[in-house]
Amino acid sequence: MTSDRVVQARKELLEGVGAEIAASFPGITRLGGQVVAALYLTDGPRSMDELCVLLERSKSNVFNNLKGLEALGIVQRRREAGIRHDLYSLRGPYPDVIIGAYVARLRTVVADLRALARRALGQIGDAEGSEADVLRARLGDLARKYELFTAVMNDLPDIDGPLDLERALSHLTPDVLAAFKLAASAAWASNEDDS
Repeated sequence: MTSDRVVQARKELLEGVGAEIAASFPGITRLGGQVVAALYLTDGPRSMDELCVLLERSKSNVFNNLKGLEALGIVQRRREAGIRHDLYSLRGPYPDVIIGAYVARLRTVVADLRALARRALGQIGDAEGSEADVLRARLGDLARKYELFTAVMNDLPDIDGPLDLERALSHLTPDVLAAFKLAASAAWASNEDDS
């Protein structure tokens, strides 16, 4: 018999991961995040039917979220010989698979916004007047920022899948971590000074 504390802890994780993933990935609902948590908490892959029973949700809702999670590279689907149903599992360890998906999403967002700023600058072209000048300056500033972000993102290793941030951070020396902390503190202080 499962204790109330175990049931409550499992429910807490399902709700928390559900809310976080829904807030972070457009098109994925709270149920999608709960699917991720459920796959993390189970031993081995699960069929859609098993996930529906476990989460007490309809097949259509679970299926739609599984498709979205698969497109993000968080969940993988496979079929084993002799089994009639597809099986679903996380593409890698949790939370590494989510961190990898965040990085991939950030790359996409930066690239999309860079393209948007360039298009808007192109549309304003050499229009004259104070309104055009103000808009051109703001779009120029935005384009410059997204160019910088793109350059930084392009310098990072290409990540396609899980990112073991704990392992990556454990390879950094205390001096590097201290320098990063100092640089981050200076950047945030600079932002506060600009406000």
